[in-house]
Amino acid sequence: MNLIDVKDLSNWLDNLLKISMFEDYSPNGLQVEGKAKIARIITGVSASEALLKCAIKKCADAILVHHGWFWKNENPCIKGIKKTRLNLVLKHDINIFAYHLPLDAHPLLGNNAQLANILDITPFLDEKNKPITYGYKSLIWTGSLQKSKTLQELGNDIEKRLNRSPLIIGKPEKIIQSIAWCTGAAQNMFQDAINKNFDAFLTGEISEHNVHLARETNTGFISAGHHATERFGIQALGTKIAQEFGIEVEFIDIDNPV
Repeated sequence: MNLIDVKDLSNWLDNLLKISMFEDYSPNGLQVEGKAKIARIITGVSASEALLKCAIKKCADAILVHHGWFWKNENPCIKGIKKTRLNLVLKHDINIFAYHLPLDAHPLLGNNAQLANILDITPFLDEKNKPITYGYKSLIWTGSLQKSKTLQELGNDIEKRLNRSPLIIGKPEKIIQSIAWCTGAAQNMFQDAINKNFDAFLTGEISEHNVHLARETNTGFISAGHHATERFGIQALGTKIAQEFGIEVEFIDIDNPV
């Protein structure tokens, strides 16, 4: 069984995801230190109690997630569900790694890049062959469908590939070729996509005002689920770790309808 030192894995992940480039809503990297050597990692979208219990049953040495703990503006006191979660990982000496915006943004392993692969979207690239991004922290990706579809056809395709029915706002017969997207809760970036005349904008969540913006600008809005759109980056990162270090990595999908 291969083992990796937790400090070595932490440094490798921090460098790979370039965490120093991001001012984020929560700390990126090793959030809770556990045992010094790691042989088995469980990955998931969020460090919920359900994921922690699954990891404990599977004798994991570390948990790697997109949504970790210690978010800005939340009550920092360790009580209630925070106490329960922290007790679980401390009792079983489990490391908690979390990467938020750095995992969204990574050009190959990130949520945006992986969602493009899943949905057959071809990202627009600049002269250096890097994805053309813009908006808040350059998190909005841009590209085109490999084959033009109506908004309704695109919605049907997304449902099949993500195994979740998206909320589609716009004329079903509208032809979609160009598309902007950002996984998760990027509904407030919709106006950026409108300003650049994309046919549609895809994200995880939706707010009330997005409906009116979509209808009044004839821009398709697709809310495909925060969890559903952010399952793939963490899996790609886990696969990369397994290949690099030869340790066991398993993804566990804790269902979330949001």
